[in-house]
Amino acid sequence: MPAGFDATVHAPNRLRICALLDAAGEAEFGLVQKQLGLSASVLSKHATVLMDAGYVEQRKAVRETRQRVWLRLTRAGRDAYRGHLAALREIVGPPPGPAS
Repeated sequence: MPAGFDATVHAPNRLRICALLDAAGEAEFGLVQKQLGLSASVLSKHATVLMDAGYVEQRKAVRETRQRVWLRLTRAGRDAYRGHLAALREIVGPPPGPAS
């Protein structure tokens, strides 16, 4: 495997979570769930794996009388995600050139 390939990030749902959080910076759990079309239990399971790896942090707060949870990539998570993308690009090679 190329340097940077990360089996924790590689699982499809975790890769999608990392991609969303990399773009958004921070996102509320329910928004991540809706955007990715995941059940709360599936998102929770994958977020826990990412948190246990030190890749995702959660922040809890009460908003509109309800407990809300926000997720965000840690610096280590962002580095792992971007390193993994670079490793995937190395595996697949450069994009094909323009057709002549």
